[in-house]
Amino acid sequence: MEKKTVEVQTFNWGPCVIKIKTEENFKKILADEALKNEQDYSPKLAAQIKKATEYSKESQKRILPVFAPYLELYRQCFQNYHRKDFIEQPEYALTSLWCNYQRQYEFNPPHDHDGKLSFVIYLSIPDELKEENKAYTGRSCGPGGIQFIYGEGAGDSAHCLSDFPKEGEMFIFPAWLKHWVFPFRSDVTRVSVSGNVHITNLSSLNIDKNNLATKAHDKKE
Repeated sequence: MEKKTVEVQTFNWGPCVIKIKTEENFKKILADEALKNEQDYSPKLAAQIKKATEYSKESQKRILPVFAPYLELYRQCFQNYHRKDFIEQPEYALTSLWCNYQRQYEFNPPHDHDGKLSFVIYLSIPDELKEENKAYTGRSCGPGGIQFIYGEGAGDSAHCLSDFPKEGEMFIFPAWLKHWVFPFRSDVTRVSVSGNVHITNLSSLNIDKNNLATKAHDKKE
């Protein structure tokens, strides 16, 4: 019997979320500048975390050149994910940046952020927490993990993205995407840095429809 080839097309669905293993210099400058933080940021957060500190504008200026290439990488991934081209390149502005010191039993409830994009990078995940997470036998990402939530929770759809991150890894995601952080029992401190990004040239959010029409025409041919 002759085998038939079946053409299958899959579709990108939901928000564009990426995880990146960052360079050591990015992690280092975030850690070094965090030591200079003086402003308490915890009152501005939904997190049930006692200590969170805000980076100064001077620190943000030193950090931004190191962070900018990762935003460009997200832009490229976004275009590939949605199969769309921007009319013009987005211009990003880092509008807030803070360092989270999550301790035993603390957590971050489901929430979203201000701006267009948000990110979180992990500076320190102690060995005790890694062992606690490794011993976890439940179905979620477990103690110290992060979970993104999108859409309805029907049994035949994936509406959660869960991960227990490694040091130096960073998520970049739409600021409106709800997410939360699990508590843990280990008597340690998990250190992460979060921030929000706005797009200053709003016209860059538009898509080149002519380009899309050309691509669709070419595909039919």
